[in-house]
Amino acid sequence: MSNYLPIYVALSVLMVDSVLEVAFVGSMVGFLHDRAGKFFTINAPNGTFDLHGKPKGLLVDQGHTSNGAAGTALILVGVLGFLAIWHDKRRARRTQATNHSGVFVFWVVMTVLSAMLTLAALIYTFVLTAQTDDQSINLAVAAANPEPGFYPLQNWTPENWFVAVLDLPLAHESDRSKIRQMLHLMRGWRWNLIPLFIIGLVVASLAVFELVAGRRWKHGDSKEKFRDSTQSQPRSY
Repeated sequence: MSNYLPIYVALSVLMVDSVLEVAFVGSMVGFLHDRAGKFFTINAPNGTFDLHGKPKGLLVDQGHTSNGAAGTALILVGVLGFLAIWHDKRRARRTQATNHSGVFVFWVVMTVLSAMLTLAALIYTFVLTAQTDDQSINLAVAAANPEPGFYPLQNWTPENWFVAVLDLPLAHESDRSKIRQMLHLMRGWRWNLIPLFIIGLVVASLAVFELVAGRRWKHGDSKEKFRDSTQSQPRSY
């Protein structure tokens, strides 16, 4: 009988981390649609103006990809994993089967694909963040394109945009405090992709090992049965 305890533990940790990732990305999306969908008041040397909370070249695909990777890990790996193991154990009790079912095989494939998707999201997010790092907002250009216009220069990840906004003379300290709070979440979901990938890789490794070990068990059991049947047959001279 297989020992599924390591898989249970890894799946539980993966699901918790996936929920955190979804929550962090969801908080960022909510902030972009709510507070950042309005404007920030800037005390510029030539006069106060309102800067739209989002630039024209806002990059969001990395957030969608990361959210998709976390959702895949949560549903197709976590939830489906518990169901696949439950199905196999129930099937084994009813039919005495020693091999894994098609549901379990499908789940194993999903664990590998999910780990690859998380790795792709991790690489994509970090590369995009590095490419748009160390940018700054030109105060004169921003003042010439006040809200409801968008800041027109360069492409920005949400994280790098709000880092640049913090360098501006914001009129309200509450805006500065809120942006700092959201930056912690944005950096949090970006860096959380690393443990999400590592845990997903552990789950995939355990799943593949369980699948291979189950097939070896079936193959060895079949050879044993064949040997017993040949030995039990009477010899003819």
